[in-house]
Amino acid sequence: MYNEENTARLLPDVAVHAQPHLAGELDWVGMNGIEVPVRFDAGDGDAQRASARVGAFVNLRRPDKRGIHMSRLYLMVEQALSTQTLSADSLRDLLKGFLESHKDLSDRACLSIRFEHLVRRPALRSSNSGWRAYPVCIEASLVGDEFLLEFGTEVVYSSTCPASAALSRQLIQDQFARDFDAAAQLDHAAVLAWLGSEKGIVATPHAQRSVARLRVRPANGAKFNLIDLIDQTEHALGTPVQTAVKREDEQAFARANGGNLMFCEDAARRIQKALDADASLGDFHIRVEHQESLHPHDAVAYASKGVEGGYAGKGCD
Repeated sequence: MYNEENTARLLPDVAVHAQPHLAGELDWVGMNGIEVPVRFDAGDGDAQRASARVGAFVNLRRPDKRGIHMSRLYLMVEQALSTQTLSADSLRDLLKGFLESHKDLSDRACLSIRFEHLVRRPALRSSNSGWRAYPVCIEASLVGDEFLLEFGTEVVYSSTCPASAALSRQLIQDQFARDFDAAAQLDHAAVLAWLGSEKGIVATPHAQRSVARLRVRPANGAKFNLIDLIDQTEHALGTPVQTAVKREDEQAFARANGGNLMFCEDAARRIQKALDADASLGDFHIRVEHQESLHPHDAVAYASKGVEGGYAGKGCD
């Protein structure tokens, strides 16, 4: 007769049965895309709740075992991430829990968390402001006692090509030479009117939306400080994309582009210099991408802190 109290004992568990013809160790086994809320303090003391996608994995070092206990990983992820603010300590404890629950199967664990964090950004000149959603990726791993933590984000900005700017200036000079006789005395009002006309800007340099993708490894004891990382990067570049824009803000943005001409190499070096001075970062990896308006391909540059055994020289991702 059916008995509710005995149901758990009667449920089959085929994962415990070995398959000798398929024996072998596996690098990682787990789940990806777990939907869970997370609490994240970006460095301003305001812990926001966000909807995250989480990957949770352990290795399977027992070739005679068919699988891992995925439900254990899921329940630990749900409990830890939905109730605690993300921190190095909480993530380390979570990974330790992964291994303790699989102590007969695994000796390595890793975790990835992806979500967006809203940050209010002020306008360049007006009193307005607006929200920017910055993607956040946190990855943590535990191998024995070695805990590794990384987090990253993206900064979108405008880049104006220095070569195109120089070529445009030359065309404007040529137009000026055609419109004003070199032997005649210049009339201030006429020149001023010419500069304000379409002839005075007969060519414009090409600019494009660009992206700086950042991955950092916090120094020991350092907290997640997303806002500081964003501020340093946007200040170094000088032309981050804007939210609320009135005419005075757009004019200020045009001035900023004119004063921050840059190739992708320049952008990567600017960010590198800014982050290299930040003692809270043990290492960093920078990928800048200028999504060209002149070409159908992108201009890309990479940079890192240059720490031995760190990101330096890592491949093109």
